[in-house]
Amino acid sequence: MRNSLALFLISLTVFSQTEPTSFSLEDAVNYALINNKSSLDSQNDVRLAELQKWQTTSTGLPQISADISYNNQLKQQILLVPSAFLGGDAGEYSELSFGADQVLNGVLTLNQKIFDGSYLVALQASKVYLEISKNAQEKTLSKIRIDVVNAYGNILLIEQNIIILKSNINLLEKNINELQKVYDNGLTEKENIEQLQLTLSGLVSSINYNTTLKKLAYQMFNLMLGIDVNRRVILTEKLEDMVLKSSLRPIQISNKSIENVTDFKIANNNVRSNELLFKLEKSKALPTLNAFINGSYTGNNNRFDFLNNSQKWFGASILGVNMSIPLFSSFGRSASTQKAKINLEKSERALENIRQEIEIKIKQAQNELDFAQQDLEIKKQALSLAKRIEEKNQIKFFEGLASSFDLNQAQTQLYNTQKQYMEALVSVLNKYISLDVLLNPNPIN
Repeated sequence: MRNSLALFLISLTVFSQTEPTSFSLEDAVNYALINNKSSLDSQNDVRLAELQKWQTTSTGLPQISADISYNNQLKQQILLVPSAFLGGDAGEYSELSFGADQVLNGVLTLNQKIFDGSYLVALQASKVYLEISKNAQEKTLSKIRIDVVNAYGNILLIEQNIIILKSNINLLEKNINELQKVYDNGLTEKENIEQLQLTLSGLVSSINYNTTLKKLAYQMFNLMLGIDVNRRVILTEKLEDMVLKSSLRPIQISNKSIENVTDFKIANNNVRSNELLFKLEKSKALPTLNAFINGSYTGNNNRFDFLNNSQKWFGASILGVNMSIPLFSSFGRSASTQKAKINLEKSERALENIRQEIEIKIKQAQNELDFAQQDLEIKKQALSLAKRIEEKNQIKFFEGLASSFDLNQAQTQLYNTQKQYMEALVSVLNKYISLDVLLNPNPIN
């Protein structure tokens, strides 16, 4: 029974490892956003920023500490006291020792900030730091989305090229067989067959290259998703369907599009950071006020009997307030404040420059998408025309009205047009996702 169960578990494990996983484009992107190595690192960075924010906040909240000390005077210090104090002769000294041999002391202290300008700035800075971490995560996720779409489209392009190449090879082999029969009857020249065979060898070489490229493309795709590179996966979408979906979902560009771009958010947070640094330098001229209260108990004994009920304990308590006032720094604080102000002004100018750059980048991405869509339509019409030209040249060739050179030229033109059409499909998809990621960088929201 145990052996049967073990064999079942082993077979189940092997099956789960070899069973391919299917991905639509949306599934692939969502999977990568969670499991990609860079995505995991960015999630950790955001978590670290959240912890840093709380760590900074906690420094202004009540701080409680406890101290316990135990002293055992192996040999007590002897003090010399004028004997006259004790009723003795003047000019002489008596030897005295004070206190018990062993002392146990416990202190509980509560510290609380009342006012500290640098702490208030640090609280705001921790929030900005968290936003910066989220911006970095946003940028990472945007790159992952683009990379996954490119990898997905690249695989579909290669697979479609292989399908087209196989179809062309089958058709060419059929033409060669038919032409061989014509040659056997002495109605054509050997050169015509050789010309088609030369074209066939080029197609076979191309399909071998694309087959090798396909394996590498799948490995790169798996790497993007964060799964084992040798795991079998199946892509469930077709290239033309993906492009059609993108055309049915037009991208909206609004007045707030620039503020939504990650680079603008990063530049804006840089301004906020410099504003806080400026505030921090100015806050250093303000006083700081802290308060504390503590309570202690002390026990004295010549032996270690502190756990006995007869042990006497003496309590004490202190309440205190401390104010620190900066008076003069030899103009050091003034220089630091001026430096912070200059850096703030520089970041504000950089923000305005980024705004203009993003505006241009959005227009450029929109123009590239429009051009890619127009180019795809042209390539589609060219493909239809190239197919008709190749079919007519085949008919003319077998009727003796066209040479093998003319047929080869028409076939080569068709193959190139097929390739260009597929590349145009991928180009539209890539330009669409580039613009979409630019305007909608955060896929989580």
